[in-house]
Amino acid sequence: MLYAHEVVLNELAQGDAPLADGVEWFERLSEGDQREVLRTLVSPPAVMLTKWRFGMAALPVHELTKSFRLLVALFGVADTRRRELYCAGGCAHAWHNLPGGRGAAS
Repeated sequence: MLYAHEVVLNELAQGDAPLADGVEWFERLSEGDQREVLRTLVSPPAVMLTKWRFGMAALPVHELTKSFRLLVALFGVADTRRRELYCAGGCAHAWHNLPGGRGAAS
């Protein structure tokens, strides 16, 4: 089962929701929730971000939205690669089968 913010992040990464809508959603969150979303985003493309991850907690508030945009883009790249390599023939991953998404059953 996916948490609500994981659904939003996967919709953004898979191109099922416009980034502008995601940024508006992100900016409406409390600072604590924004930081939690960024922690979640750091996990998917973890190989690319291992070193940066530890400095994330010290980000100034005005850098949170920029970090969100960057991490959604990186998550999209990682998700696309994962789909192409491991899920090309279909899969049972909840995040690849969101209702109305490109991976949803027809």
